[in-house]
Amino acid sequence: MNAHPEAGPASRREEVRLPELPSVSRLLVHAATTAARERLSGTSRPAALPAVRHTVDSVRVELERLTRFQHLVGGTVRDSLPSAFLHTVTFPVAMSVLTRADFPLPLPGLVQLANHVRQYRAVHFAEPLTLSAWVENLRGHYAGTRLDVRTEVLADGEAVWQGTSEYLAKGVFRPGLDTGARPAREDFTPPAPTARWRLGVDAGREYAMVSGDFNPIHLSTVSARLLGMKRSIAHGMYLASRVLAGIEAVAGDEHEWNIRFAAPVYLPAALALRIEDESRNEHWVASSFTAWGEHSRRLHFSGSVRTL
Repeated sequence: MNAHPEAGPASRREEVRLPELPSVSRLLVHAATTAARERLSGTSRPAALPAVRHTVDSVRVELERLTRFQHLVGGTVRDSLPSAFLHTVTFPVAMSVLTRADFPLPLPGLVQLANHVRQYRAVHFAEPLTLSAWVENLRGHYAGTRLDVRTEVLADGEAVWQGTSEYLAKGVFRPGLDTGARPAREDFTPPAPTARWRLGVDAGREYAMVSGDFNPIHLSTVSARLLGMKRSIAHGMYLASRVLAGIEAVAGDEHEWNIRFAAPVYLPAALALRIEDESRNEHWVASSFTAWGEHSRRLHFSGSVRTL
C-alpha cells in the first residue's frame, strides 16, 4: 500500500468492517433517541474515545448524485470527484463512529469548527473505493469539548484522499480536559468583495438531498429551534463546496485545502466573499478566501487552497 503519513495513527486501532454504507438518517434518529434517553436516566458516557477504525469496502458513487452535487455547488460537471464531494461520500462511515455506544460525546449539537483535506490524485466516479473513519485528539475548549474526525479514501490500496474535521460538543465539559480561557475576539474589517451569494431558506434542505446530511439544524426553523438554534443554518460543507468549486479546477488534481468557521450562517443569508490568488505559476497555485455577512459584516469563514 502506498500510504501517506496522515494515515499512520489509524493503523493501531481495531478494524471494524461494515458490510455496507450505513444510513445516515437512521443513525441520526438513533443518536437523538439515545441522547434523550440519557438525559432522562442520567446515564454517563465513557471518558475516552473508542480506539476503532470503521471501514467499508467496494463503495461506488452514483453518477446522478455526483451530477446533482456539481450543479448545486456550481462546479464543472466532470467524471472525477471533487474533494468536497468525497467528504460527503465518507460522511456515513464517520457517522457510524460518532453514534457508537462507547463514543463519549452526544451527537446532537456537535458543531463543525474546521476542515482540512488532502487529495493526492483524481478519483474517477466509477472506481470502487474503500472508506474509513476514526476519531482522535479529544481535548478541551472554552465552550465545551473538541475532537478530530479523520476520514480516508483508498483506491486500489492507495490513499487518494484524507480529511480531518474538527468538531465541538458545545456545553459539554469532560473532567480532566483543560478548557483554557476564551480568547479575545479579533476585530474583522471586511475587504473589498469579489463575489456575493444569496442563500435561500431551503439551502440546507437542498444540500441535505445530495450530501445525505439530514441534521435537523439545517432543515427548517422548527427543527433547528428544537436543538437551540434561532433559525436553520447552512451546512459548513455546503459553504466549503461552493467556494472550492471554482478554485479546485485551477489548483489541479493534487491539492489540499482548509476552512475554519467563525460563525454560523443563518438562513436565508446574504454573504460577501473575497477569493484571491496568493501565488500562481506553472506548477503551483495558492488561493485564499474569506466570507462575511453582507449586512452584519460579521466574519463567517475563511480558508485557503494550494497545489501539492
